[in-house]
Amino acid sequence: MSLYDRSFNFSAGPAGLPLPVLEQAKDEFLNFRGCGASILEISHRSNEFIEVLDSARQGIRSLLKAGDEFEVLFLQGGSRLQFSMIPMNLLKTEEDYGAYLVTGTWSDKAYAEASRSNPTQLIWSGADDGFCDLPTSTQLQQASESDCAYLYYTSNETIHGVQHQQDLQHDVAPTVCDASSDFLSRPVDIQRHGILFACAQKNAGPAGVTIVVIRKDLLERSPDDLPGYLNYRQHAHGNSMYNTPPTFAIYISDLVCRWLTSEMGGLEQMAQLNQEKSSLLYTAIDEMSDMYQGHAARSARSHMNVTFRLPSEDLTNQFIRLSEQEGLSGLRGHRSVGGIRASIYNAMPRAGVLALRNFMESFYTQNRNSK
Repeated sequence: MSLYDRSFNFSAGPAGLPLPVLEQAKDEFLNFRGCGASILEISHRSNEFIEVLDSARQGIRSLLKAGDEFEVLFLQGGSRLQFSMIPMNLLKTEEDYGAYLVTGTWSDKAYAEASRSNPTQLIWSGADDGFCDLPTSTQLQQASESDCAYLYYTSNETIHGVQHQQDLQHDVAPTVCDASSDFLSRPVDIQRHGILFACAQKNAGPAGVTIVVIRKDLLERSPDDLPGYLNYRQHAHGNSMYNTPPTFAIYISDLVCRWLTSEMGGLEQMAQLNQEKSSLLYTAIDEMSDMYQGHAARSARSHMNVTFRLPSEDLTNQFIRLSEQEGLSGLRGHRSVGGIRASIYNAMPRAGVLALRNFMESFYTQNRNSK
């Protein structure tokens, strides 16, 4: 077991948080910075919380190098609500449509939700191949030339373990990126995006807050007749307090931004560590390929979610049972695809990845003749 008798948590989300963040939140929990009440209890309009909100917004701006041309919103409803809000806010005329790259379950759900009531175009889909690869450079170029109102993609597909290694960009239209599972894990060229959004519970905080970074000129696309909560412009004008915001989740996100900046040295250093962690597991998979079969094509492998299968369901269940006994939790693959999924987000220490790699080697040695 690790420090505080905690397991190494490989869950895809809600995921582990950095220990220094949890420790600071514990220390401040009952009496938040001398104000006599918990962060869970103080008013969202108090000076104490406004300072937290401003600090979290500035932390995200600084890490992403987002200038004043971008607004940072703290919303609720997760990615599911963004699937609807994006077409509602960005499609201005009946001729406008959103163009979608479908590389896994979450971009597929976004496309399906947008198609329910809005014009859409499916530019590319990896469904026929089980979402194990990404579009080629030629296919991405064709997508960037689409006559669309926006181009939508998911930077990292949590379930299938495929990840774009470069930010995409449309030649003319704004690019919309669901970055939920690799947000703040690496540098991003924010100038390539019109909207970049993320549910916080992978790398940026606890479940309950969705962070939306939106170019300010796109706020003017929001129709006046949209219901209030669905209108990005309303949230921007209300300083992310159109309704009572998720105060505790925003507070933790602020602490995560501080940790990334002061302790990890920024997103470049975080990205290097994440690449080193994923390399440990992919090397093990490749070296023991008669036991472990990776799902994603090598060129599309995710640094956040390492997905692989074992030769049988019995071996898979044994792997999960024994790994849990070793303090390695949350390794069962998503129910829709099975297998194993090791989510190694920012807060997963290198020691946890080494522990998993060592367990994979031990399991292989003990079971390679029983496949």
